[in-house]
Amino acid sequence: MENEKKASAISDVGAWAMNVVSSVGIIMANKQLMSNHGYAFSFATTLTGFHFAVTAIVGLVSNATGYSAAKHVPLWELLWFSVVANMSITGMNFSLMLNSVGFYQISKLSMIPVVCVMEWILHSKHYSREVKMSVMVVVIGVGVCTVTDVKVNLKGFVCACLAVLSTSLQQISIGSLQKKYSIGSFELLSKTAPIQALSLLILGPFIDYYLSDKLITDYNISTGATLFIVLSCSLAVFCNVSQYLCIGRFSAVSFQVLGHMKTVCVLTLGWLLFDSELTFKNIMGMIIAVVGMVIYSWAVEVEKQSSAKNLPHSKNSLTEEEIRLLKEGVENIPLKDVELGEAKG
Repeated sequence: MENEKKASAISDVGAWAMNVVSSVGIIMANKQLMSNHGYAFSFATTLTGFHFAVTAIVGLVSNATGYSAAKHVPLWELLWFSVVANMSITGMNFSLMLNSVGFYQISKLSMIPVVCVMEWILHSKHYSREVKMSVMVVVIGVGVCTVTDVKVNLKGFVCACLAVLSTSLQQISIGSLQKKYSIGSFELLSKTAPIQALSLLILGPFIDYYLSDKLITDYNISTGATLFIVLSCSLAVFCNVSQYLCIGRFSAVSFQVLGHMKTVCVLTLGWLLFDSELTFKNIMGMIIAVVGMVIYSWAVEVEKQSSAKNLPHSKNSLTEEEIRLLKEGVENIPLKDVELGEAKG
C-alpha cells in the first residue's frame, strides 16, 4: 500500500514536471519562431493545427502498435469538445489582438474563479476556505507581476469572455470525459486531436490572415524556421499529453494554478535568455504567487485528508448492508439496479 502511494506520488510529480517543462519550452520556441527578431512566423492558429496534427499522428501510431487501447467515445461528444477547444484557441488569439496585454492577463487570471463556479454549477463541487484563499493569493501574485496597462473595448471584451468560458469548459470537460468513459488521458487526446487538427488547418490560415493581415502561402520558409516548427510540434505532443494527464489526475482548478507557475518560469527565463526587463514589482508578484501555490498544495492535501477520514464511515455502513442481505438470504431478494433502484426481476 505504501509502495503504491509512493508510485502514485512519483507519477503525479512526473505529470506536473512534464507539463511545466514542455509548456515553458514551447513558449520559448514559439517566441523565437514568431517574434520579429526571430523568424517572424506570425501564424499562431495554423501552428496550433500543426501541433494537433503531429499529436494525432503519434496517437495513431500508438494505437496501431498496441501501446494504447482504443475506447469508444460517441462522435458527437468528440465534435462538441473539439468545437469548444477550438473556440478557446481562437478566442485567446483574438483577445490578445483586440485587448491590451494588461487586460489579456486579467482575463487569463479570471479563469480560476470561472472554473470554480462552473464546476460548482455542473458538478456541485465545493471548495474549502483554505483552497479559496490560496487561489486568491496566486491570482493576486500573478496579477502584480504581469498586469500593466489595462485598456478594454467592446469587441475585445466579448472575445475575452468567450475565450475564458470556452477554455474553462474545455478543461473541465477533459476530466469529465475521462471519468465518464473510463478512458485514459492519451487515448482521449488521440481521439480529439485529429478533429482539432483538421478544423484548425482548414480555418487557421483565414483566422491568421484576419489577425496579422498576412497569408501563410506568402511566407518564405527557411531551414531555421522549419527546425523551430518541428521543435514546437514535438514539445506540443508532450504539452498536450501532460495537460490531459494533469486534469485527469487532479482538477481543472489545479491545472490553472499550475499554469501560473509556468507564467513565473516564463518571466524568469525571459529575463535570463532574452534580456527581458525584470522589475521589483515582477519579483514581488512572483514571490506572492509561489507562496500562494505552496498554500494551495497544503490546502488540497488537507482537503484530501479530511475526505479520507470520512471514507471509513461509508464503508462500514456498506458492510452492514451486505451482512443484512446475507442474513436475509440473497435468493429471496429481487435483483435491483444499483443506479435506479428499480426491481428487474
